[in-house]
Amino acid sequence: MAGHSKWANIQHRKGRQDAKRGKIFTKIIKEITVAARLSGGDVTMNPRLRAAVAEAKEENMPADNITRAIKKGTGELEGVNYEEIRYEGYGINGAAIIIDCLTDNKQRAVADVRHALTKFGGNLGTDGSVAFMFKHCGSLVYEPGTSEDKVMEAALEAGAEDIVTDEDGSIEVITPPNDFMAVKEAMEAAGLKAVMAEVTMKAMNEVEFTGDDAVKMQKILDALEDLDDVQDVYTTALIEE
Repeated sequence: MAGHSKWANIQHRKGRQDAKRGKIFTKIIKEITVAARLSGGDVTMNPRLRAAVAEAKEENMPADNITRAIKKGTGELEGVNYEEIRYEGYGINGAAIIIDCLTDNKQRAVADVRHALTKFGGNLGTDGSVAFMFKHCGSLVYEPGTSEDKVMEAALEAGAEDIVTDEDGSIEVITPPNDFMAVKEAMEAAGLKAVMAEVTMKAMNEVEFTGDDAVKMQKILDALEDLDDVQDVYTTALIEE
């Protein structure tokens, strides 16, 4: 893609996440609670919980908060019963959007998501309308200058699915969702720490947005990410700075 820098886009995204630190703890606590409820409170036996706890520790969340969230999930402590819901929709020029929510009120969640979309020129789709445009996978991104040979050797040995080197020198390791934490831990043991590591819905084909369309599309994404019920937002739109 001419003029496109994956690395610049990742730095931009990280910057936007850092600006929303206040919501990070709330989202992680919800994820820990739901992961523990679905598959138990043992991090060694629950990959999703292990990933959530690892993220909590990276954000310097107090251990008591983590333990309490796990106990709420397993029922040892009383807590809110969050439900997982996925909405699919469209942004500017038909760009695909997936919105993952954890909510205790489905009616509120769908109303808020629909409002955020339509207010800025998007619209809510039906189940399955855009999901086929994304791949559910683990993603670990290493900054330009990282040894490609070292990443490839460690990633293949750890059981990664694919390794992609971008024109700007950044390297992305793709994993099956359930193997994400095992690969991440193996890479870190090899001295390779990713600047961005997550289980994600990866757009299989991205569309570059610039100018007014980029501004409009970013407004939709910001409005969705600001909703209390929204955990993650994925899109095929690649917004250039």
